Amino acid sequence: MFRTEKPWLEVYETGNVEPETQIFEGSVYELFMHAAEEHRGKIALSFYGTTFEFGRLQALVEKMAASLTAGGIEKGDRVALMLPNCPQYVISFFAIVRLGAVVTQINPMYVEREIEHILNDSDAETIVVYADVYERVKTVLPDTNLETVIVVDFEGEPRGRDPGHSSFGDFLSTDANPAPDVHIDPAEDVAALQYTGGTTGVSKGAMLTHRNLVANVQQTIDVFVRDPAQFTGRKCVGALPFFHIYGLTCVMLFGIRLGVEQVLLPRFEVEEALAVFENDRPTMFSGVPTMYMALLASGADLRKHHLHDVKIFNSGGSALPVNLKRSFEEKVGKPLFEGYGLSEASPVTHNNPPFLGQGREGSIGIPIPSTEARIVDVETGETEMPIGESGELIIKGPQIMKGYLNMPDETAQTLKDGWLHTGDVARMDESGYFYIVDRKKDMIVASGYNVYPREIEEVLFEHPDVAEAVAIGVPDEYRGETVKAFVVKRSGAPTTEDEVLDFCKERLAAYKTPKAVEFREALPKSAVGKLLRRVLADEERRRTADDWADPA
Repeated sequence: MFRTEKPWLEVYETGNVEPETQIFEGSVYELFMHAAEEHRGKIALSFYGTTFEFGRLQALVEKMAASLTAGGIEKGDRVALMLPNCPQYVISFFAIVRLGAVVTQINPMYVEREIEHILNDSDAETIVVYADVYERVKTVLPDTNLETVIVVDFEGEPRGRDPGHSSFGDFLSTDANPAPDVHIDPAEDVAALQYTGGTTGVSKGAMLTHRNLVANVQQTIDVFVRDPAQFTGRKCVGALPFFHIYGLTCVMLFGIRLGVEQVLLPRFEVEEALAVFENDRPTMFSGVPTMYMALLASGADLRKHHLHDVKIFNSGGSALPVNLKRSFEEKVGKPLFEGYGLSEASPVTHNNPPFLGQGREGSIGIPIPSTEARIVDVETGETEMPIGESGELIIKGPQIMKGYLNMPDETAQTLKDGWLHTGDVARMDESGYFYIVDRKKDMIVASGYNVYPREIEEVLFEHPDVAEAVAIGVPDEYRGETVKAFVVKRSGAPTTEDEVLDFCKERLAAYKTPKAVEFREALPKSAVGKLLRRVLADEERRRTADDWADPA
């Protein structure tokens, strides 16, 4: 079916990188346990002046696992985490996988409709939730199977907590027997459910096994770390949200595996981040393009804040504009490396290798070790395209998900003979570097988050005055892309743009909510009446073709 040559292997030889990763044969918890034993006296986490050594962190994980067991959690149960980056997230995550239960990731920005869907799809009966978004969980509680709610508040006792719900501190202090040992099959047992947008408008739970996550951590280390000893005891910035697969694998698990101190930030604020760069002198920083754009837009002297001391800057989550890459590198004096991944791949599949000293502009890089990638005909998904020609990017490797929860048809369409069909259009050059030509046909990538137009359109159609609606992605200097809606109103309807936007804000996370609504008398359609989203996207692209300004 496919050619045997892998031109990127010559790049591996240049950097003395083995083409196959030596994967740790154990569970995610065992990965953590080995790291905790090796680095017991070193600091694992730092959170606003409070530090957690690896030994203390492991003790807290065991205590949390015991409390969860006392609360009825067993292997295979789903436990939802709806938290920003904080020690409680890390403790809960490893306690859940310690029991062979499944971490169900929920973005704290989600609104009630989205929360309810994930809780019901996963059948989670326990949730650990941040106090600031606790009210949303209480709202959907009667329509879910939730039995145990654990509330995290950074300022002490959670405000407005129902008597039947526990604070994290109280739950953790439960006098419970130690958790039993649990046999985990890394290749088969699911460690995490990572929900990603769906073309049907319903988010899908990508089932990531223990082996998927453990493999991707080691694959990433093989690319980024020439000498692990240079990272041990150093620091990284935990600014990428851990509820996002990029942050989970490439920051949290990556840092734990290497014995790196992670300076946790619940959200990315430029001033806070600059203070961390200046005071903590991190070794590595992984972020989405909007983070790098915000650092540049701050007007701060980035060298004065010691960004030039960072060994590796990496960007993922959405396409890195070439002029942003150039501006950042000019200001900081260090290369900014771009990579590629997706929730279904735990997430990393490609990266510009830092060992070469400089990435290729506009390229997502080469496949990481133990990863195969091909460009195939978009229509058939079978015939491999010649070098330099565009087609669908398909990927194979130990990091590829087990499938989508409760969605056998979607799984069969996406996973074929072990190959993940990404839906992204790409090309490969003669050296094995890959370039994304077009994102998934309709998907919008806003601040590193995948947004599917169908979900937005379904919400728009709920509005009584909306007759037709189409959502597209439009260029945005800060977010990369943002959502714009085109709406045909019902005859005589007095609806305004603000009314439609407010309607969406109540039903969608902020990054999914349209930033603009354009009313039209009619929307473009094909001969058979299908709405032509691409026509509107092309119109908008022509209108904003030269809008990307130098962010510096």
